Amino acid sequence: MTHDRRVLVHDDKAALIASVASRFITKMADILHEQGHAHVILTGGSVGTGVLEAINASPDRDGVDWAKIDFWWGDERWVPRAHADRNEGQARAALLDHIDIPAANVHSFPASDDGLDLDAAADRYAAELKSKAAPDSLVPQFDVTFLGVGPDGHIASLFPHLQGIRENDLTVIAVLNSPKPPAERLSLTRWVLNSSERIWLVVSGTDKASALGLALAGASRDEVPVAGIRGRHYTDFFVDGEAAAEVPENLIAQPQ
Repeated sequence: MTHDRRVLVHDDKAALIASVASRFITKMADILHEQGHAHVILTGGSVGTGVLEAINASPDRDGVDWAKIDFWWGDERWVPRAHADRNEGQARAALLDHIDIPAANVHSFPASDDGLDLDAAADRYAAELKSKAAPDSLVPQFDVTFLGVGPDGHIASLFPHLQGIRENDLTVIAVLNSPKPPAERLSLTRWVLNSSERIWLVVSGTDKASALGLALAGASRDEVPVAGIRGRHYTDFFVDGEAAAEVPENLIAQPQ
């Protein structure tokens, strides 16, 4: 069962980041208490990285048993491992290098200097996902998936009108023609993202308002990919006031 999507509006970007970071720490404690382990998908971008920085700065950070969490990424740019544009490197600097977590729990995408071509890299990440999945599944059960939203409505590296948003069989795809540089990327597919228990879309800025409004008003996933995103149980849009400018009022909930 998929619950209706909620939009929680915050005063500004700083308040948004602080609220999501606090909520994540609390939710992880609850999930780990209930089931003993968790799988989390991370996103890049200034807001996604800002949330990780806020988690790292929280006095409650070390109350989370990080050794019981596996981290994955929704997408990655096809650049060398040490390149500043890699989502992995940004997440490590913001949080992962500062917490007590086994290296094996951090599942980064292959990099362009790992000796693989792009298709082989997608296959390798797909195999890693399957290695952590239940016997009858291709991917782990993701408990929280973070996503950002581009001004064109793209999520992960699934862009409008490109084949990636329509992929229903593969778990990981090689992206060869991203309209946002670099052109080559790796991405989880929509159905994998939608298999998550909870999807948290964290969105800030006036440039996101149109895409967000269109998605929540019923645009097609091909036109606005975020319109096709729904978690298995929860789909929450955490936004600031600027990003919420065109969201239908009946969808807006009060921050908790």
